[in-house]
Amino acid sequence: MVLPCLNEAAALPWVLGRLPPGYRAIVVDNGSTDDSAAVAGSLGALVVTESRRGFGSAAHAGLLAATAPVVAFCDADASMDPAELPRMVALLTGSVTSATADLVLGRRRPTTRGSWPLHARLANRALSTLIRVRAHIDLHDLGPMRAAWREPLLALDLQDRRSGYPLEMVLRASAAGWRITELDTSYTPRVGRSKVTGTLRGTVVAINDMSRLLAAVKREDTHA
Repeated sequence: MVLPCLNEAAALPWVLGRLPPGYRAIVVDNGSTDDSAAVAGSLGALVVTESRRGFGSAAHAGLLAATAPVVAFCDADASMDPAELPRMVALLTGSVTSATADLVLGRRRPTTRGSWPLHARLANRALSTLIRVRAHIDLHDLGPMRAAWREPLLALDLQDRRSGYPLEMVLRASAAGWRITELDTSYTPRVGRSKVTGTLRGTVVAINDMSRLLAAVKREDTHA
């Protein structure tokens, strides 16, 4: 499980403590000024340092460091529960029935009223609508917890190293003919302040990054 991390020392003990048996945590320290790296290492996680700032930079560094055939991604802020990952991975591997997905996204379901800031929830709703309209992908949430097979994911050759990385993954996966499935996952108030959706500025930056990717999809449709 890849955990992009920026100053999440307070949340990491809970997150890593919820890791299911058989899963290995890769914590990618993306310039933390707290004890995130030390805390992660003390709890048995593989710690990778990524000096280039940006969610995509951290997430991709974790992907490159992973060796397992299936790779999962999750925020390190305790807003999502790693204990729910086996349900998602089962859709890839067919460990319950037959495999039904190539990319599984956790659709966030708030457990309390304050779990998801209003401006972030509205931005996500608008983005999901644009994805359905412009990219023709039936999606309701660009969830931060997701799972896919590692080698095919590397073959997508993702390039975004900022907030657009999760969207680029979905767009390229869809273009490659992947089966994309959403699965409801619990969403609780994060520990500490978010660097993206917890601030208006962070939300605007994320929207701009993702709008650029969607605009490229629209241009490709026009020239097809």
